[in-house]
Parts: sequence; C-alpha cells; structure tokens
Amino acid sequence: MPCTLYVTGILSIVYHLNYHLFRMSEISKSIQIICDEKGLEYETVMAAIESALGAAYRKDFGNRQQNIKVKFDPDTGDMQMWDVKIVVEDIPEETLEAAQEEMAARREKALEEGRELSEEEMEDLVRFNPKTEMMISEAKEVKKAVSIGDVLEIELSIPGDFGRMAAQTAKQVIIQKLREAERNTVFEDFKEQEGKIVQAVVQRRDRTGTVIVDLGKITGFVPQKEQIPREFYKPGARMRFYVVKVDMGTRGPEIILSRSHKDMVKSIFEQEIPEIENGDVVIKGIARDPGNRSKVAVYTDDESIDPIGSCIGQRGSRITTIIDQMGGEKVDIIQYNDNPVDYIKEALSPAKVSHVELKEIDGKNIADVHVAPDQFSLAIGRGGQNVRLAAQLTGYEINIVDMSDDGKEINSEDGEEKIDETLSEELEERAESEEGKSTDDEESEEKE
Repeated sequence: MPCTLYVTGILSIVYHLNYHLFRMSEISKSIQIICDEKGLEYETVMAAIESALGAAYRKDFGNRQQNIKVKFDPDTGDMQMWDVKIVVEDIPEETLEAAQEEMAARREKALEEGRELSEEEMEDLVRFNPKTEMMISEAKEVKKAVSIGDVLEIELSIPGDFGRMAAQTAKQVIIQKLREAERNTVFEDFKEQEGKIVQAVVQRRDRTGTVIVDLGKITGFVPQKEQIPREFYKPGARMRFYVVKVDMGTRGPEIILSRSHKDMVKSIFEQEIPEIENGDVVIKGIARDPGNRSKVAVYTDDESIDPIGSCIGQRGSRITTIIDQMGGEKVDIIQYNDNPVDYIKEALSPAKVSHVELKEIDGKNIADVHVAPDQFSLAIGRGGQNVRLAAQLTGYEINIVDMSDDGKEINSEDGEEKIDETLSEELEERAESEEGKSTDDEESEEKE
C-alpha cells in the first residue's frame, strides 16, 4: 500500500507541532493529503491531531492523570486545552485503599484459576479514577456551584513550545489514531459487503493452504474449506469471491472469503438476472457440488414470466455469463413446486421419473423414486451427484429404485464407492442384455 504522501503529511504536521508554527496552508495541506490518501473524513484526522496535541501537552507540561480535551483551529493555529473531570462524591482514603487491596486479592485468585476478573465481580467495590473523576470537595475549590455528576472542564495554560520528545509522542499518537480510523473505515466498508460478491487479485498461498488475496485496501483470506477442489489460484489472477464473514481482529479487519459457498450462486444470480434482483423471480433453493454442478430452484407467481427462461436468457446469454463467473461449473435451473412429489421429479432432471412414494421414518422425510431401467444411472448421476443434489434441494432422503426385475436401489446418502459399483454392474448387465438381444436377432434372421 503506497504511503509516501501519508508519511509526508504526518511529518509536516509534526514539524509544525515541534516548533509551534501552525500555518494555515501547511497544516491544511497536510490534513488534506492524509484524507485523500487514506480515504478518511476531515473530522477523523482533526480528532487524531487534537489527541496528539493532548499527548504532547501531557509530555511537556502536564501529567498522566489529566483527561485532556483539545480544540485546534487549523485556520489560525490557535488551540485551547481543558482537563475534563466528572464530579463524584468524596471517598475516604482508607476506603479506597481497602477496596484496592481487595481488588488485587480477587484478581490474583482469578489468575490462579486461569481467568480474567469480570466486571460483575468488581461491582461491589468502591472505585475512583483520578484521570476522569474528581471528588466534590476538590471540585468546589475550582468551581463553587458544582454538583455530583457534573462535568467540570478546567482550562489549561500552554507555557510555551513543545519539545522534541513531545513532538515524537505526537507523531506516534497521530499514526496510531489514523491507523485505527483507517481500520474502522475499512471494516465498516467491508461489513456492508457480507453476503455479496467482490473482485480480488490472488497473491499467494500460505503454509496452511489458505489463499491470500488483495482487496485493494486490505487482504482477504480463503481457507481451504472455502476453496473449490482442483481449482487453481494463480498469483496475479483476478477472481470473484463471496464475502462469508468480516470481523475486527487484533490486527484489524479479518475478511473470510469463499469460492465454494452455495450463497455465492445466489449472489451471482441476483447480479446477472434483473427479474431476481427486483423480486419478480424468487430463488427457492440451491444445492451445490462446488466446482462441478449446482441446482437452483426458481419460482414466480407472475404468469407472464417464465422463471427458467429468465435465468437462461436469450440464446443462453445469462446462464453462460453465470457459468463463466463460477469457473465453468454447470448449473441446472429447475421449476420450484409446492407439491413435494412434483418438486422431487423436477429436482432429479434430466432423468424422467415414473412415480414417487413419500414416507416418514424416525422423523426423516424419505422419497422412494421409481424410474425405468434406462433412467436409473441418469437419475443417480456420476458418483451419485444428481441424486445427492436433489436430496439437498428438496430436503428429502431419496431412494432411486430401478423398475426392472432386479429392483436395484441407490440412496442419496450412499457413498461413491457403492454407487459406482452398482452402476458398473448395471452397465455390464445392460451390455450383456444388448449382446444377447443382438444374437437372438441374428439367429432369427438366419432361420428366415
């Protein structure tokens, strides 16, 4: 991330702070440089400068127990400072000492138990913070007409220019405050992107297998479980990612991205199909085998709209764009139906289903789907992909039943090995059957 102008702006502010020479043009120019480069609000940068001036004052002229409020005018270079206190009741010194000793004992016990002392455990103890609070007897010496709970602002004098160490402190405070502000801005920006698609440039893969990508102002992370098997993440490649989660970590915003999340399909459909974006067509369900195939169920109550045709587009233009964005993953679009029998039939397309029997066993919804022998392997799909996706989409455990004499069955929860073995047997039997039929035909022709 470029930072030349940013550093120049910081150094300019610190230079003028060091010599107490606040010139409108230089300070305003430096503030504008930082605002432009970091995308920060003017008020945010001003707050950082005022915080830095307070830190510099404490370093040269004040003490750590001051809660300093600063008002700085970049147009004139004038500044005012106050020590801000909340007025509290008087507390005897021995009471405070006893409370501190008790707190120390409780904290030590909590550490022995391997935990931090909670706020609830300290509620009954008397506490006084001299940085932000002032007892009423002392406050009345400053201002007679004061009551408990009032906020007292005690104006501070500025004896002279700040020294070198104070300027160094100011520089550190400005950098720290602006970094925090930038992190918060980036966090808020990306928090709004949760559940949406973003473009990023692949940087590298770390030792854990996580892919790190450049999002412009920050990097994002694609954990292994959010990656598509066999998909190649080439450094420098620009790709689309689904924003799964945005959290604020100790080092700033942490952005978790995905290429395999099923909601990525929904986001792309919403971007590419106006009828879905405006709510005329509704996505009722998505089942996904990342990198291979997705099934998307769509519905509309507007009889003038063809929901499947809307998603496919003229000559397949829309679905082609969607498939390209998903790295070539195939997409089946099916018509949603409130009737579970019809919905299951649609979900198993392109296979043709003869009939469906629904039942419930131990609280599980199960569908026995009967198909003709020539539709058996098509209904199951390669490695069971078609029946598994149909089960995910409909919420039913599906048994595919071959209507031949053998009556073979495949369940949507069966493993790939069992499915492949059953399909292999079926193909062999079909081949033998075809071979036998061919032999019978030849013998019949010879007799004629």
